[in-house]
Amino acid sequence: MPETTSEFDRGIALTPHPDEPGRYDGELGDGWQIGGGVNGGLLLAFAAHALALEAGPGHPHPLTVSGTYVSPSRPGPATVRTEIMRRGRTLATGSAILSQDGEERLRVTAAFTDLAALDGEVATTAVPPVLPAPDQCVGIEHAPKELISQAALLRRMDLRLDPATVGWALGQPSKEGRIQGWFKLADGRPADPLSLLLTADALPPVTFDLGRPGWAPTIELTVHLRALPADGWLRVSHATRNVAGGYFEEDCEIWDEDGRLVAQSRQLAKTPQQSGS
Repeated sequence: MPETTSEFDRGIALTPHPDEPGRYDGELGDGWQIGGGVNGGLLLAFAAHALALEAGPGHPHPLTVSGTYVSPSRPGPATVRTEIMRRGRTLATGSAILSQDGEERLRVTAAFTDLAALDGEVATTAVPPVLPAPDQCVGIEHAPKELISQAALLRRMDLRLDPATVGWALGQPSKEGRIQGWFKLADGRPADPLSLLLTADALPPVTFDLGRPGWAPTIELTVHLRALPADGWLRVSHATRNVAGGYFEEDCEIWDEDGRLVAQSRQLAKTPQQSGS
């Protein structure tokens, strides 16, 4: 396996199995953990990378990726078995199962295309979040120690949160259900469609802003990729409108340096338990 300087590329590196077509093997690193398992966005990128390799050069980028998280993933060897159901002129559709020690961890369905060849027309009412400059936002160095202890992956990111949405870190959550900020990979690797899958699940759970801190295990995560991101900072906004029955949804928008909406996602996750519950 070729050596790479990017922690993210090492984190999703895969080797085709010589005796089983469509199978790819890799290693989930311990630096991508959050709470009790490996980060859901990293897992989605790991499986999507296998599907991209299988889809071939005519369909290099994920257009939509949807993952159902069957059981928590742990650092260690992992296998992705892929199936491409159809390769069309502009779309390839497929599915993948990520497993460890014979136990299914994540099941993915996805469509792949060439994002560079998409029609450039944009008609949207969406607007990027208004944020202070990155150097005026709250970096990882200011994060509560208990958050860092639960989220080793934060050291792999340059995350600068909007001060207006981090009152929860001081015990004063706004209760508006929104967390937003600037995002880059800490080692300077430029963003691409696979890394955007990680970005969609990189911010602290939006339930922190509702006064519900703690690990929020992902049940399902769907990401839509809209364009190839420009190099530079990404603006990321997470919001929720519903917390019910022990679950919440989290809607994410990712904007690049050129002010384009490059990815959107919706996640269903378990609501963190409140102290004493």
